[in-house]
Amino acid sequence: MAKTPRKTSTKARTTTKSKSKPAARSAAKAPAKRAAKAPAKTAAKSPAKRTPKPRAKSPAKSPAKSPAKSAAKPAASRLPVLKTPIYKASKSELMDFYEQMLLIRRFEEKAGQLYGLGLIGGFCHLYIGQEAVVTGLQSAIEPGKDSVITGYRDHGHMLACGIDPNIVMAELTGRASGISKGKGGSMHMFSVEHGFYGGHGIVGAQVSLGTGLAFGHKYKEDGGVCLAYFGDGAANQGQVYESFNMAELWKLPVIFVIENNQYAMGTSVNRSSSEDQLYRRGESFRIPGMQVDGMDVLAVRGAVEEALKYVRAGKGPVLMELKTYRYRGHSMSDPAKYRSRDEVQGVREKSDPIERLKAMLLKQGVKEEELKALDKSVRKTVMEAADFAEESPEPELSELYTDVLVEQY
Repeated sequence: MAKTPRKTSTKARTTTKSKSKPAARSAAKAPAKRAAKAPAKTAAKSPAKRTPKPRAKSPAKSPAKSPAKSAAKPAASRLPVLKTPIYKASKSELMDFYEQMLLIRRFEEKAGQLYGLGLIGGFCHLYIGQEAVVTGLQSAIEPGKDSVITGYRDHGHMLACGIDPNIVMAELTGRASGISKGKGGSMHMFSVEHGFYGGHGIVGAQVSLGTGLAFGHKYKEDGGVCLAYFGDGAANQGQVYESFNMAELWKLPVIFVIENNQYAMGTSVNRSSSEDQLYRRGESFRIPGMQVDGMDVLAVRGAVEEALKYVRAGKGPVLMELKTYRYRGHSMSDPAKYRSRDEVQGVREKSDPIERLKAMLLKQGVKEEELKALDKSVRKTVMEAADFAEESPEPELSELYTDVLVEQY
């Protein structure tokens, strides 16, 4: 009696399943038969055929492609492209450039000698090899109107600003007759009279101060432009990008000048910077960039003239990368073992800025004797500066308490 219900139940389930299968098949065939009878109308109305068409086309219409278009050229596409022409200098201008670069080199060579003799204390960073950068840039600005600020490698900048070599050398040797009364030394020289605001030992600190100088020019409406120099190492400092943002936001008249001498102390720019094309660093702030051969004084002069036109027109800042090279170590205490002598010699032979300009002058008919005479005159000027420094007295002890606070600006 107990088994009968189970058998009946099994048959019932089997019968239900067997009946459902034909029903399913007939249900599946029904739409197909109806579609066959009315192919045109049914195909148009059938959701089965209408749905796949939009799905097939949807990837093409998808907004997923929009970011790809905008990401192709994120900020650079919105930036103006500034030309970097070669400056067409007269023979007289070429001679002036040559003399200025010679003065910087001979001065720095003498400073290196005095450091070796113990007459210059503290740090001493030489500018040998980079002379074309500051010579080309400073020759284009307007003295008494524009301002200049730089880092610790500042001797060449002071000389290019027209400051007397005697008082620069006196400052290096810590004498009272120095430009900062012997208190600034190699890295902290100032001359407001010449529009030179230092000389700063903290890496990249001068960039923010230069932005402030540019704000001052705009606030006073004096038409001035600030040249804010810094190196490839300082280009990775955070305050530099804060300055970029403010300068572009307020359209400040500043030219950010990166003197890329290839090494941040002993570290190659290729090892320290993920983006080693440093002129692109301003793109996200919408600051146009220029990359210039910093070993060619005419290329530098031509490029900075374009930059000055842009900035003086009130369009905001410009970022210039000057690719140059220093022959000596980071400072006089740096043996520069991180690079080979062959590397340095190779740059000297192929790209030395003074030799390049000398070759150009010789082609234009300037006599070798004339250039030698000019070099002799420059050497005499430097020797006199060294003698002046050595003969100048050291500061009085009472000077420790002066110039601590600004009494009048």
